[in-house]
Amino acid sequence: MNSKILFPVGAAALAFSGMMTTAAADEVVKIGHVAPLTGAIAKLGKDNENGARLAVEEINKKGLMIGGQKVTLELDAQDDAADPRQATQVAQKLVDDKVVAVVGHLNSGTSIPAAKIYSDAGIVQISPSATNPQYTLQGFKTTYRMVATDAQQGPALAAYAAENLHVKTVAIVDDATAYGQGLADEFAKKAQSLGITVVSREATTDKAIDFRAILTKIKGEHPDAIMYGGMDATGGPFAKQARQLGLKARIIAGDGVCTEQLSDLAGEGTDSVVCSEAGLAIAKMPGGKEFVKKFQARFDTPVQIYAPFTYDAVYIIVDAMRRANSTDPAKILAQMPSTDYRGVVGETSFDSHGDVNHGAISIYDYKAGKKILLDVVKM
Repeated sequence: MNSKILFPVGAAALAFSGMMTTAAADEVVKIGHVAPLTGAIAKLGKDNENGARLAVEEINKKGLMIGGQKVTLELDAQDDAADPRQATQVAQKLVDDKVVAVVGHLNSGTSIPAAKIYSDAGIVQISPSATNPQYTLQGFKTTYRMVATDAQQGPALAAYAAENLHVKTVAIVDDATAYGQGLADEFAKKAQSLGITVVSREATTDKAIDFRAILTKIKGEHPDAIMYGGMDATGGPFAKQARQLGLKARIIAGDGVCTEQLSDLAGEGTDSVVCSEAGLAIAKMPGGKEFVKKFQARFDTPVQIYAPFTYDAVYIIVDAMRRANSTDPAKILAQMPSTDYRGVVGETSFDSHGDVNHGAISIYDYKAGKKILLDVVKM
């Protein structure tokens, strides 16, 4: 059976051509997101990705006009598996994908090496959760972060240990990553300045599962507390094994350990943990309550830690687009220093390094496995 394809002619052809021109004028703009979506902390990576995705979906639903054109955002989500080498490969892929900006990476150890690739390409990078000070001290004009640094988080933890937990002696263990070691270093400096004696300093890895040798040694030192620098995938088993070995010391940790799921990993050891987050507790965020409701309705899962920061990071990129009236990465970058955005986490503006001007550290402990806010330290 033969069929004929009919093309519009005359006035109809002009109208058809106009419709095609309008459709072609709609611009798809890619925003990159990178976090570990596989491996031991994949749940934290997915939480970050979901926060960014929620923002992209909302903005597209409302409609976005930049430079007289309708813009549709596309989230280019990549997995760096919390591995520095994979992080640089993924960063180059996003540059090749022609993203206009990147939200990520989650870890300091991945954000730091990836930063040079984004800098060389002139693409804004906003990490929602990298806390190592070195991330924004590399001299790149493209690096920004949404949270306080370990130079603030470590001392806040040490001060809380000294003033509230009355710690006089501490053993320090870190996972040898940029994040874990950096946080432990900052904690140690402040602890010693406050008169706390560091009885020992040990290192493990971010893949370790058995800490009994280290903990047995520490048990013989009888410290008041053990500071652990690392993520919950190792910090949970660390706290669990400390409890099993009969250690009475409190376990002090940073934001990598301070998750809602810590009790699944640490069991009864969770109740020994005091930890920090490098940002306001979600209950204290101006838009926290509404964000939790939207997030759970969309993804049917609770917020872990940094999803509100990835959500706001996307909006900050779009705010820079609007102020530039352009989707050109160079023009977006030029607007970033003058950012003054009010979102879920509150007011976000940046200093000359790309660090937030209004950082906060939240301190928590756990009761019956539930995370409880103890204090907020404004920086």
